[in-house]
Amino acid sequence: MNINNKIKIKILIIIGIIMMNFTIFTYIFDKTVMPTVMAVADAEMRAKATEIVNRAIINEYSDQFNYDQVIRVDKDSQGNIVMLKADTLKMNKIACDVALESQKELMKLGEVGIKVPLGYITRNNILSYYGPKITIRMQPIGSVETKYSSEFESAGINQTRHKIYVKVKTTVRVIIPLKSNDIVVTNEVPIAETIIVGKTPNTAVQLDLTGTGFKMGNISGD
Repeated sequence: MNINNKIKIKILIIIGIIMMNFTIFTYIFDKTVMPTVMAVADAEMRAKATEIVNRAIINEYSDQFNYDQVIRVDKDSQGNIVMLKADTLKMNKIACDVALESQKELMKLGEVGIKVPLGYITRNNILSYYGPKITIRMQPIGSVETKYSSEFESAGINQTRHKIYVKVKTTVRVIIPLKSNDIVVTNEVPIAETIIVGKTPNTAVQLDLTGTGFKMGNISGD
């Protein structure tokens, strides 16, 4: 009986040591390795999400946006610019298409994910391609919001340069084993730049695009 008790005690001690070492390893891994893995995952998914949104912007505005059709420049009989007016309906329709295309492609990427070798987190050229691969997934959450802005600047005598920008903002959840993190991805891309010829009073150059754009509601169900 004494021998059996000693064996049981030794087994319990061994199990206790294993559990303690495992706990210490888990703690160290969580505090030192996981933040690095998460940072790499965030950077990779941010780059992919930015690429997807930029591609959607380029595709939709290349196909649908024509400055002369979207922005109306009214002049008086002397050729002076008296008003600039935007086709809000057209601009909102393109913004909606950008949001839909971005959402669709982000969800596709989220389902497939990307695989990164564990050695990649070292940022060492020799070790980058070695080690088990970690699957990074992404889940779009919140809303996809598209807004417009514009700016005017003098481009010479009786010439004004007009620039229009579109800004797309969305939130995605980066998911790796045992951890997740939400990141905000914001893209601002110039979609038009033109020279308006004609004398331009300061009061005429007040194209307000605050009300234009599109906001898609929650797309993840969270």
